[in-house]
Amino acid sequence: MSIDYIIGDETSGILRTHAEKAERDDRPAAESLEALRKNGIFALRTPRRYGGAWAGTETVARRLTDLGRACPSTAWIAGACVTAKNIAVRCFPDSLIPEFWADPDAIVCGMGVPAARGESGPEGVRVSGRWPNVSGCEDAAWAVLALMVDGRFSFALIPVADLAVERTWHMAGMRGTGSHTLVVEGTMVPAERIAAADPFHVGDLLLYAVTVLGPVVGAARGALDAINAMFASDRKPFMSSYSRMAESPGARHWLAEATHLVNRAENTMLAIAHAADSPGLAEADSPRLHMDLADAARDCRAAVERMLDLHGASGFNTANVLQRFWRDVSVGSRHPHLNPYLAVERFGSTLARGPA
Repeated sequence: MSIDYIIGDETSGILRTHAEKAERDDRPAAESLEALRKNGIFALRTPRRYGGAWAGTETVARRLTDLGRACPSTAWIAGACVTAKNIAVRCFPDSLIPEFWADPDAIVCGMGVPAARGESGPEGVRVSGRWPNVSGCEDAAWAVLALMVDGRFSFALIPVADLAVERTWHMAGMRGTGSHTLVVEGTMVPAERIAAADPFHVGDLLLYAVTVLGPVVGAARGALDAINAMFASDRKPFMSSYSRMAESPGARHWLAEATHLVNRAENTMLAIAHAADSPGLAEADSPRLHMDLADAARDCRAAVERMLDLHGASGFNTANVLQRFWRDVSVGSRHPHLNPYLAVERFGSTLARGPA
C-alpha cells in the first residue's frame, strides 16, 4: 500500500517545484530545505531534551519515502542528517556539547569513512584530511566526520564554517544532494569534540541503511505516480490500434508488475525498519536483513525499468520527470549500504557456517 503524504501537499509541491533547481545547482534548493525544517524533518534524531523528535526507524523510513516521492535528493539530505545526528548521540555524551544541539532543526552532514588524521596535543586534536561525498555539506551547520586519532577510529564534531568545501559532486543521479568534498588542514578541534567510536549496534547500522533506501523507494513511488498519471490520460501506445494505454493487456501487465515491485520494496523496507527498533534484534540477524535491503533496492530499479518501457523513449526527455527518478534510483540504489553482491557474500558465509 502506498504511503500517504505525511508531509502534506504544500511541502511536497515545494519539493517538486524546486527539484530541477537542485539538479542544476548540484545542491538542494533553499526553499526545499526550509520546507523540511518547518516540518521538523531535521529534528527526527535530535534528542527530545533539546527540542527534537527522536523518531523511530520506521517513522524515519516513512518520512524519507514520502519526501523522496517528491524530490529524492532532498530526502537524501534528510536521511544523511538522521545518520549524522544518530552517530553524534551514540559517540558523544551530549551534556558536553550543548552547542551542537543548540538548534534542534539544524542540518548536520557527515562521513563515516576515516579520510583524515588527527594528532592529539595539549590544546586538542589537530585534524587534516579530505572527506568526499558529504551530502548537504554546503547547507549544514555541523559535520560529524570519521577520522583516525592516534591509531583509533574516531568521530569529530566540526562546524562546517571551519571547513572548506570543494564542489566535486557531478553525478548522473542524486545531483541535488550536493555531496561535495570537505577539506581541513591543521585545524585544532577541542578534545571534547573528538570521540573514539565503538562498533555500532546492528539496529543503528540498519537505520543508516534505511536512510539510504527510503529516498530510493520514494523515487520509485514518484516514478509510479508519473506512470499512473499517464494511464489516466489520453496517451496511447504508439504504433498500435489502442486509443489509451489502459486498453493494452500488455501495458496493464507491465503496470501491475511495476506496482508490485514498488510495493514489495516499500513493505520490505518497513519490515526492516520495524526490526531495527526491536529489542530482540541480534547480530546474527544482520546478514539476512542486509540481503533484504539489497533486494528492495533492486526491486526499485526493476520497477522503474518497466515504467520506462511503458513510457517509451520520450521518458528520457530531460523535461520528463520520469528520467530524473530513473537516474536517482540508479545512483541511490548503488550506495554501499545496499551493495547486493556483498550482501549475498555475507549471507552465504553465514549459511555455510551453519547454526551456532
